[in-house]
Amino acid sequence: MLVHEEDVGGVTALAVKGRLDSNTAPEFGTRLEAIVATPRNRLVVDFGDLEYLSSAGFRVLLVAAKRAEHVGTRLVLCGLSANVRQLFDLGGFLDLFTIVGSRADAIAAAK
Repeated sequence: MLVHEEDVGGVTALAVKGRLDSNTAPEFGTRLEAIVATPRNRLVVDFGDLEYLSSAGFRVLLVAAKRAEHVGTRLVLCGLSANVRQLFDLGGFLDLFTIVGSRADAIAAAK
C-alpha cells in the first residue's frame, strides 16, 4: 500500500493506493491516528486507487472515525470504487462515514 499525503487549503488529503489489509492496516492506522488526534483538524481519505479493503482496514477506519468525532476532527472519505462501496454497504458502514464521490467534493465537505 502506498499513501500520498498533501495539504490542500488546510485539509490533509491522503490518497491510498493498493491494499488495505491486515499487513498494511497497522501502519495506516498509526498514520490516521496522528492526523485525527489534532483537534479540529480536517482529513480527506481518497480511496480512488484502493484495490482491496479487509476487515482490518475497516477496523482502523472505525477507530479513526471514533477518535475524530471525539476531538472534533472532520473525516471525509471519497473515491470509493463500486466494489469497495459494496463492502461498505454490506458491512453497514455507509452511514458511519461521510462519503462523497470526488476529492474536490470531499475537500469542500471537510471545510
